[in-house]
Amino acid sequence: MKFKLTSIATAIILSPAVLAADMEDIERLTVEGKYLSVNQSNSIKSPTPILDVPQSLSIITAEEITARGITSIGQIIDYAPGVNTSQGEGHRDAVVFRGVRSTADFYLDGNRDDVQYYRALYNVEQVEILRGPNALLFGRGGTGGILNRVSKKAKTGEKFVNYNVSANTFGAYNFQLDTNVDTGDKSALRINAMYESLDNHRDFYDGDRYGFNPTARFEVSDDTIVDVSYEYIDHERFIDRGVPTANGEPVEAFEEIVFGDPENNYQTLGADVFRANVEHTFSDNLKGNFNAFYGDYDKVYSNFYAAAYDADTEVVTLDGYVDTTQRENLILSSNLVGEFATGSIEHTVIFGGEVINTKSNQDRYNPVFDSTDGDREAFNVTRPLSFRGLTGTNAVGETVTAAFSDVNDDTHVDLDVYSFYVQDEIALSENFDLVLGARFDSFDIEVFNVVAAETRSRKDEEVSPRAGLVYKPQENISIYASYSESFLPRSGEQYANINGDADALDPDTFTNQEVGIKWDFSESMSFTAAIFENEQTSLDNDPNDAESFVEVDSDVSGFELQLQGYITDKWYVTANYSNLDGENASGVELRELPENTMSVWTTYEVNEVFGFGIGATYQDESKVSTSATSPVLPSYTRVDASAYYTLSDKTRLQLNVENLTDTLYFPNAHSTHQVTVGAPINARLSLIGSF
Repeated sequence: MKFKLTSIATAIILSPAVLAADMEDIERLTVEGKYLSVNQSNSIKSPTPILDVPQSLSIITAEEITARGITSIGQIIDYAPGVNTSQGEGHRDAVVFRGVRSTADFYLDGNRDDVQYYRALYNVEQVEILRGPNALLFGRGGTGGILNRVSKKAKTGEKFVNYNVSANTFGAYNFQLDTNVDTGDKSALRINAMYESLDNHRDFYDGDRYGFNPTARFEVSDDTIVDVSYEYIDHERFIDRGVPTANGEPVEAFEEIVFGDPENNYQTLGADVFRANVEHTFSDNLKGNFNAFYGDYDKVYSNFYAAAYDADTEVVTLDGYVDTTQRENLILSSNLVGEFATGSIEHTVIFGGEVINTKSNQDRYNPVFDSTDGDREAFNVTRPLSFRGLTGTNAVGETVTAAFSDVNDDTHVDLDVYSFYVQDEIALSENFDLVLGARFDSFDIEVFNVVAAETRSRKDEEVSPRAGLVYKPQENISIYASYSESFLPRSGEQYANINGDADALDPDTFTNQEVGIKWDFSESMSFTAAIFENEQTSLDNDPNDAESFVEVDSDVSGFELQLQGYITDKWYVTANYSNLDGENASGVELRELPENTMSVWTTYEVNEVFGFGIGATYQDESKVSTSATSPVLPSYTRVDASAYYTLSDKTRLQLNVENLTDTLYFPNAHSTHQVTVGAPINARLSLIGSF
């Protein structure tokens, strides 16, 4: 039997724009059997209907990504509840999950994808966002939530060639190819490829992105499926860290000025990623999944940015650095999912383990200005700044030059992680399900500090529990309560060092308590709501006793609402609202935590060939930093729109417009004087089709 995804995924799949988005057989929008399989939802891992998962989550499919003209993780976040974007210093995805900023809680097919870069979407089947600590299934991190990309796999018995060619009004253009070849009765080859030329509204911005991802599937037997994949990644882009603030808010007059060096603000990334997955059915009640992941990454990030600004003299102080990362990640993981009964009580047990070895070398060099013999220099604010190619004229009229010659840090990291976890989904009765589980992680890190000629190490062993209770008064309604924990070692998200007291401090711990409801109140409309509280506990030096430590806590609480589905056969709507409130132990409001965020997107199918959509996303004001004197990002509303026209059975013309009202807004920031300038009105025209 086949069914459409329940709960939050239902409306996405039923959207008229989505239905027109992919020229493949419409059956690829359905899932075999009663449950989501591991391959279709790695974030859940066990075969549990979304309606029965005691956690707030969102899914967006490849079809919806295409129909909405989405090209980045950030654009997905704009229309998802409980999460918002952070600047990421202009070179990486950065998401704030319920008030917890992360640059490392990203996953690919359930494997950790922690290198900092902007992830492409050309080869994803769907993107999954789980909110709340997720250590049981994902280990360390996941402190506010995780984002998992599920990759496209080869399909046996199918042959297709899909393409997407687009260009926008800034001058950027993009080409994507998705082709599948049936190579035998039980094997197939699929190739996804992309090229993107980057451009936007800011001076000097440009770049190129290449991606090439062949995958192969082998149905070794009726019970065994093998998927293998290789991805080549080559990205280069200009780095823009935004504008400074004055009088507690971004300086709007500087919206067109780039505070950097046009020749030395850049990022390059080259990567080779290999994946292999074996799925084996041992019996009707026991299934296994075995996965190997290897990634080799080489990244360079160079930039200058506004470190200070004097509004009286209109003088900006530039700082900068060049940073390199060479990382190898080897991940071996497996899990077994079994179903059995003890008397009248049914169990779905997942037992899994993971072994990770990471070798990561990183260094950072600061500039040295010949005028100051330091890493900072002051310049008059002009467009463009009088600083290019490491040479310029400073604020007092002197010719200055800089060189990246001052080593800030150079560390070589060897990390070994061993984990195992068990979770039991217990059907106590027709109406009650109990979820109990725990994960053990051994996190062993060794850091050689080249500059200090010092080697440090630390080993953390943590147990992370999870519990949930689901009550189903009827088949289409679930009411749940859950508790979960996670942790983050003191080496941080990128585990670059354990300097100072970090090698003596226990990990930060995070707990989440959540109560929610999921209601599929018709075949084409669903509603979800959740109330939650996230708590973080850290150790820090006692200001009154250098030999002691004190706990430093922060707390985020709030609620989320989601409504998705068809109002009529032709009219689809999705609406989200989040309310968040958080502060640290001193009672200071947390950074990048807008109290209210909301979004709505609606599409209408006028006839069989034409349809249109319109939406808006609102973000309340938020603080740039967690300090009493922090500047504020003003609230904003951005309006977006789309339209499509079907030229033939295999070709569609699509228009997506962002910021329809041409609003000046500042969506996020990295620090006080690095605030992102939102893009003005822009349009993307796409030709989407198949052979």
